[in-house]
Amino acid sequence: MAAPRAVVVHRASEFTELLARHGTRGQVAFFLDQRGQSLAAVEERHERTRAALADVAAGLPIDWRRASVERRELARFVFEPGDVVLVVGQDGLVANAAKYLGAQPVIGIDPLPGINAGVLVPHTPAAGVALAEAARAGEASLCERTMVQVRTDDGQSLTALNEVLIGQPGHQSARYTLDASGQTERQSSSGLIVGTGTGATGWCASIARIQAPGLALPAPTERALAWFVREPWPSPSTGASLLSGRLDKGELTLRVESDLLVAFGDGMEDDRLSLSWGQRVRVRVADRALRTVAAALPVSSRR
Repeated sequence: MAAPRAVVVHRASEFTELLARHGTRGQVAFFLDQRGQSLAAVEERHERTRAALADVAAGLPIDWRRASVERRELARFVFEPGDVVLVVGQDGLVANAAKYLGAQPVIGIDPLPGINAGVLVPHTPAAGVALAEAARAGEASLCERTMVQVRTDDGQSLTALNEVLIGQPGHQSARYTLDASGQTERQSSSGLIVGTGTGATGWCASIARIQAPGLALPAPTERALAWFVREPWPSPSTGASLLSGRLDKGELTLRVESDLLVAFGDGMEDDRLSLSWGQRVRVRVADRALRTVAAALPVSSRR
């Protein structure tokens, strides 16, 4: 039987990306200084993240197998069913990884407390590593976070943790016919966003605050979704009455009436579905959930 495997998901730091672009530390410092920013602050965040990754690597059980994957490589990385996934970074990195996972437990570790919101990365490196063994043994408290799924009539599908966006890739008007909450309307808009209860703490919260302040957003584990139409344009042939709502059961459907629309989740636009004229798209609660680790179970709760 294979040893347990820990997979550490991380993202290149701002300093790493700037160094790759400008070549030397001096050039990075000059670039930032010209824009009124501090190299010291960027390097501090870089070093704190490196330290957190080092603490995680040092704290994992010595007999476990290990793998590391950077955000840009997630689509090409093969997760194993028995993996324990440790995400070291901002909250959004957990969402980026979610679409590639199944039932693996996910431990969110915050390398920059006080900077990140910490909703999906609530643990310190030491606490996160301690939870890895509990998660592997089935002795951890898990939060089953609802996900959203897009499926097309030709069999393409995409799953996301926070939200999916369906719109025009060039950010022009997206044209489609929307069927939601028992109503149908032809629309021309900046796109449609459908979010989960986890997404309700992020982008969807911002949209709801302006567009639908009275809408009750779902909880992270609630099998429900919230949807919003961005800037629908009322014209002789399109309407703007269907703006937002909840999807507590069933599905929301959309018929494409543009040459090209795209659907992508959690900001990963490079990993997207391409939708053509006349294609039908269905959006619903996904069959699977993301299992984030909250804490170790009390001894009395273990079996």
